[in-house]
Amino acid sequence: MEIQVLGPLSADVNGVSIVPTASKPRQLLALFAFYPGRIVPVPTLMEELWATDMPQSALTTLQTYVVQLRRRLGTAMGPDAPGTAKEVLATRHGGYLLQVPPESVDVHRYEQLVTGGQSAFEVGEDERAAKHFRDALAMWSGPALVDVRAGSVLGIEVMRLEESRLVTVERRIDADLRLGRHGELIAELTDLIARHPRHEGLHSQAMVALYRSGRQATALDVFRALRHRLIEELGVEPSPQLQRLHQAMLTVDPALDVASGPRRTSTFGLYAA
Repeated sequence: MEIQVLGPLSADVNGVSIVPTASKPRQLLALFAFYPGRIVPVPTLMEELWATDMPQSALTTLQTYVVQLRRRLGTAMGPDAPGTAKEVLATRHGGYLLQVPPESVDVHRYEQLVTGGQSAFEVGEDERAAKHFRDALAMWSGPALVDVRAGSVLGIEVMRLEESRLVTVERRIDADLRLGRHGELIAELTDLIARHPRHEGLHSQAMVALYRSGRQATALDVFRALRHRLIEELGVEPSPQLQRLHQAMLTVDPALDVASGPRRTSTFGLYAA
């Protein structure tokens, strides 16, 4: 089985899709995909499907949805499969268990790549870190579970993944900046700060990329625009890190140079206290 949640939900067995068309069975399959090899308790499944608006027939309806998933599994597996659909989507005391290897779900492979990239980043292996992060990000084909209605449980998982995606973008850009690719990053960072207008980390990266590309005035404009927005909308000043980065650009601090700056830190952390 191959399951993808980093974009539209996809689940194939022997090249045959087992994704239901109905909304709640899709939710159910998506939730199982996040916990391969782990029992998902019945109360968790029911909370995801109905939250506080739980019908009296909720348990019976849940069992019906499981039967529907097993039927699709059995059809895709075929009559000569070594196991049965009931063994793949197994009933356990208090819940259900999707018995597939974690690596059959794209989230597991994505998180392995991110972990490998972070380890390489921390020891200064920037090229390897950038490749791991880039490979991880390439696994995404749209917002997580873009075609699945997410309840309270799936909603948390989707939020976690989207935050992880943004952090991975940041770390990949940090690695690319340490490799001297500042000029190549300006267009991407311009788009990112437009999409995330209060994100100080991305703004710091845009400032550094512009500064290293000989565009000091534009880098300072990025800071001024963000400061104005934070004061107008939230009544706060930029963080001390960002203010120190701004001051470093005004004084042409050599630590901002790609060749002389610290290697084992994020761009935003260059001027952490």
